[in-house]
Amino acid sequence: MKVVDISLRNYLNKTNSAAPLAVFRILFGLLMFVSLLRFWCFGWIEKFYITPKFHFTYYGFEWIKPIGQYTYGLFVISMIASLLVMIGYRYKWAILIFFLSFTYIELMDKATYLNHYYFISVLSFLLIFLPANSYFSFDAYRNVKLRYEFVPQWTIDVIKMLLGIVYLYAGLAKLNSDWIIHALPLKLWLTSSYGVPVIGAMLKESWVHYAFSWGGAVYDLTIPFLLYFDKTRSWAFAFVVLFHILTRMLFPIGMFPFIMIIATLIFFNSTFHRSLLRRLSLLLKLDISLFNNQKSWAETSVHWKNLRMTIVSIFLAIQLLVPFRYLLYPGNLFWAEQGYRFSWRVMLMEKTGSVNFKIVDGQSKKRFFVQNNDFLNSFQEKQMSTQPDMILEYAHLLEKHFKSQGHQNIEIYVDSYAALNGRASRRFIDPEVDLTKINNSLKHKDWILPAHDE
Repeated sequence: MKVVDISLRNYLNKTNSAAPLAVFRILFGLLMFVSLLRFWCFGWIEKFYITPKFHFTYYGFEWIKPIGQYTYGLFVISMIASLLVMIGYRYKWAILIFFLSFTYIELMDKATYLNHYYFISVLSFLLIFLPANSYFSFDAYRNVKLRYEFVPQWTIDVIKMLLGIVYLYAGLAKLNSDWIIHALPLKLWLTSSYGVPVIGAMLKESWVHYAFSWGGAVYDLTIPFLLYFDKTRSWAFAFVVLFHILTRMLFPIGMFPFIMIIATLIFFNSTFHRSLLRRLSLLLKLDISLFNNQKSWAETSVHWKNLRMTIVSIFLAIQLLVPFRYLLYPGNLFWAEQGYRFSWRVMLMEKTGSVNFKIVDGQSKKRFFVQNNDFLNSFQEKQMSTQPDMILEYAHLLEKHFKSQGHQNIEIYVDSYAALNGRASRRFIDPEVDLTKINNSLKHKDWILPAHDE
């Protein structure tokens, strides 16, 4: 134990150039600004957050509500904060505001959940506790007390660790029979991508489907290690660029490929990042030597040091454990989706569904069916039709709505079917269960019918 303690203390006292954190801060802030601006320009603020009559909430965050036209203001705040993060001006406040505003946007509607939105939230939270403004920033330029040429090695390594978790867990999630044995759902997606230039004709071939499936799993499971070692880093980064550009060509996954390409630059050594900053300083006509003061960043007190390390340690523990919460639930994860979100399961299934909600008067037994498009847009209905927690939440919305119209003794049943990875459609939710009697919780949803296919 003493040897471990000594090794840990030595590691925590080890320093490195602050240049990697500075480059990461600059590129992260720039990419976030571009991402938010792109979201605005495509009209998605209106489509996803303002026009819908109803928004699906996350369990435990039901108190986060849509804010109508003020959503544009929230985007403006987040965009300004991202630019301030980029230049390192009032960095602590800027990254905190960015984290809060971006995460609020993300939590306003569960229907818009994407893995890379979650990645941005957890990464921006982590950046709150890192001295990313100590070098090549407005803060360091204006205040000599904030200017440090070196930072603790762990403040760089913790970003690498987060990226490693994302890749490794994405790779582990691919080790299932559909992906490995049947090349699903890639077989479905690639066959329909024949219009892609150059390689389109090949995408109908079965061997290509398996090459992509197996290659994707091997890539995710090995790339963090290949990026870590000097001898393989350059080749590994070339694979990162090739892999993410190819996925961007084949699939409509937005900014995620570019986010991952930029993020993996953190694995390069400080010489590489210093070179990037020197070129940037020449372009901006700044004197980078001003920041080279041979000083190392350190906590102002033992109390703050312990608090920071505790928060970061808990953060990493959560990232390591949360993706495995699906083991607490019986049945097929991809079918029931209990424990599916926040676990780096990226593009692993093709799932379609249909749902019809039946409103029944418990006394007279009179009944009628609901037109879902009276309450949801087409995107929300598509997302809801395959996700049990959203089906339950929608049922409670219907209960509240029809009670407000004077209906009494309401019971709500759902006639629901789903198809997973090209299989035949089968009944999804127990049609005999009155969903008004079910409260949303983290418990197993026994009203989801079993898939009978593991």
